[in-house]
Amino acid sequence: MKKNIHVVGAIIIERGKILCAQRGPNKTLPYMWEFPGGKIEKGETAEQALKREIKEEIKCKVDVREKFAYTIHEYEFGIVHLITYICKLITGEPELTEHLQTKWLKKEELSSLDWAPADIPTIEKLINKY
Repeated sequence: MKKNIHVVGAIIIERGKILCAQRGPNKTLPYMWEFPGGKIEKGETAEQALKREIKEEIKCKVDVREKFAYTIHEYEFGIVHLITYICKLITGEPELTEHLQTKWLKKEELSSLDWAPADIPTIEKLINKY
């Protein structure tokens, strides 16, 4: 039986553009793009996990606003349950600590990247409904 992995992602929108982050070569799903975020630790709410992960991964502080999407994707390594939230950057400029690179893209440009499969339904919803 595959392991359930509960993760959160931040849809950080600034000046009409969305922050996209590319996974590093030594990570699961190398070189694929994602929303910054990570695993929800035991005892954390999704919102607490997202604030912690953003601080650790890109050295920023965010205001977690509305829940935007919930997707489930089965990979070879496990079943990922991804909750994405619309977030506002409060302090900091994204710094690379775990990712290879980041880009700020308009929603119409999001499909130009090679996204991790669990993120694709969120991308489609952003393009079509946001």
